[in-house]
Amino acid sequence: MKTFKKVLLGTLTVLVAFVVAACSNGSNESKDTKDGYTPKTLTVQFVPSSQANTLEAKARPLEKLLKKELGIPVKVSVSTDYNSMVEAMSSKKIDVGFLPPDGYVMAHKRKAADVLLQAERFGIKQPGGQQTDKLVDFYRSEIIVKKGSKIKDIKDLKGKKIATQDVSSTSGYIYPAAELKEKGVDIEKDATLTTVKGHDQGVMAVLNGDVDAAFVFEDARNIVKSDVPDIMDKVVPIYFTKGIPNDTISVRSDMSDKFRDKLADAFIKIAKTKAGHKIVSEVYSHEGYVKAKDANFDIVRKYSEKVGQ
Repeated sequence: MKTFKKVLLGTLTVLVAFVVAACSNGSNESKDTKDGYTPKTLTVQFVPSSQANTLEAKARPLEKLLKKELGIPVKVSVSTDYNSMVEAMSSKKIDVGFLPPDGYVMAHKRKAADVLLQAERFGIKQPGGQQTDKLVDFYRSEIIVKKGSKIKDIKDLKGKKIATQDVSSTSGYIYPAAELKEKGVDIEKDATLTTVKGHDQGVMAVLNGDVDAAFVFEDARNIVKSDVPDIMDKVVPIYFTKGIPNDTISVRSDMSDKFRDKLADAFIKIAKTKAGHKIVSEVYSHEGYVKAKDANFDIVRKYSEKVGQ
C-alpha cells in the first residue's frame, strides 16, 4: 500500500507539473528564453510632451501596425511622467518606452532599458520657428517670454516666475537649467518655478501671463498655432540651448537581440508608411528612426550632473 501511494503521489506531481507548463505555454503572458526575453504581447508606453489629453487616441492606431509587422498582440498606453515609465520598465511591466534623452539615461542607469532607436526630426530655422527640409538627430530647448516683456536676457530671469516641465525633462528643465547655472543664474534659488504638463501648456502659460517665462523645446509655439495663429508674434524666444540628442525608442534590458532587431526594423518600416508616419509625427513630431547607441547620450549625462541629477 505504501508503494502504491508513492507511485500515485509521483504520478500526480508529474501531472500537475505538466498541466502548469501547458497553461503557461498557452497564456498571453510574455516569456523568457535562454537567449533573452521575447514577448508574446508587446507593451508600449508613451509620455505626453504636449496635448496630454489626446495623446493616447493618436498613439493607439500604432497597435495594429506593430501587430501586423511582429505577429503578436500590441498594447499601447500613456504614462503620467517619465519616472513612472522608468519604474514600469524596471519592474518589467512595459517592454518598450518612448523615452526622452534624460528619461533614457535614467532607465539605463537603473539597468531597466537599452536604447534601440533614435528619432529624426526636421530642423528648425530661426527667427520664425519654421521647419527646414533637413532631417537632424538633435533639437534644442528655448526660453520664451511674452513679446514686450522686460526680460531681454537670461540674467533678467532672476526673481521671475518660470514654467518648466518635470525635472526629468531634458528640454523642459535640465538643459536650460544647466546652461543658466553656468551663466550665473541658479533657477532653484533665483526664480520661482511652476511645473506644467506639456510644452504646449508652457507656451500658453506665458501667453496668458501666468508666468514670466517658460522652458520648452524649439519651437513648441507651433503646437498651439492652430488655436493661436499669431502665437509667433505674441510669444518670443530669448535663449536657445546647445543641441540635445533626439528622443529614443528604448526596450527592456533583458530583451533578446533577435527580437530587438525585429522590433527596430518594424518601427523603421512603419515610420516610412503613410499611416505610421502620421502617428509618430502627430505624437512627437518624429519623421523617422535610426539605430542608436548608448554613447550618443553621454552629453545628457554631463548636463544631468550639472543640475544634481
